[in-house]
Amino acid sequence: MIVGKTWKKKFLIAFLTGFLSLGGLISVFGFTGSAFALPLGGIGDFYVEFDELNGTEFQLLPHVGETGNSDAEPMVRNKMDEVTISNLHIYKDVKLPTGNWVRFHIRANGQTTIKGLIQDARFIDADLSFSKLAIEEKNTDDYTKNWSQNASTINIKDAKIVTDYLFQSMVSIEGAEISVEKIKGPDMMGEEK
Repeated sequence: MIVGKTWKKKFLIAFLTGFLSLGGLISVFGFTGSAFALPLGGIGDFYVEFDELNGTEFQLLPHVGETGNSDAEPMVRNKMDEVTISNLHIYKDVKLPTGNWVRFHIRANGQTTIKGLIQDARFIDADLSFSKLAIEEKNTDDYTKNWSQNASTINIKDAKIVTDYLFQSMVSIEGAEISVEKIKGPDMMGEEK
């Protein structure tokens, strides 16, 4: 009994077209060092580390967001208009179907500049300093809109952040390196034990 049939020619054309499109995207990113509108989220924790971040128009809001393990977890949403970061390192741990773990790394050996950064964080370990810091409170039924923390500038040093959602309107990474390594198990930073 034949349930379905795959036409090799159509499959091969679709497969090669997908790889060529992906290759073109990676080439554009590699040649220019810039990418636009990059959302990452909904597939579990991302770990973000860097030496120093300088941002403008900082806003911190309470937020409930999706993680890899839950549909609704308490987080803080950080928004910044423009950001410069030195020695950025983003990594993600992934369990393979075989049960082994791998870690995908994105490292910037130079400066990273971002416009329109939105990040939902579950855990932040860093040294923070703000200018013109203000906490605003409103009386509403929606707790996510009851208060916010705003600053004209923010400086973050020696940071390790566990985030479940990242969005950048535009990002430029100098000296980007992407690598994969086999690991024994996932990073559990920010998890209750």
